[in-house]
Amino acid sequence: MNIFNLFRRKNMANEIQEYLEKGAVVLDVRTLAEWNDGHSEGAKHIVLDTIPEHVEEIKSWNKPVIAVCRSGARSGRATEFLQGQGLDVINGGPWGDVDQYL
Repeated sequence: MNIFNLFRRKNMANEIQEYLEKGAVVLDVRTLAEWNDGHSEGAKHIVLDTIPEHVEEIKSWNKPVIAVCRSGARSGRATEFLQGQGLDVINGGPWGDVDQYL
């Protein structure tokens, strides 16, 4: 890990904590098998490929969203898509990075 990644993760930690303080919903976009292996208590599970079918459901939460997955790649894709749909969402990266603050 280079020094720039260290600063980025620290900034994300602050942003994750701020979103959680605002009542954000953790949205886990991993597969069902990954979810069943472990997930954050209280998180919502919607597999990445089905996100477009669940946009109205996600909007109905009326809360900011923290998208998570295993590495941050799939949650990044979900974040970009949901932001394009007008949602307040950040990429929390690996679910364990967010879970430590719950």
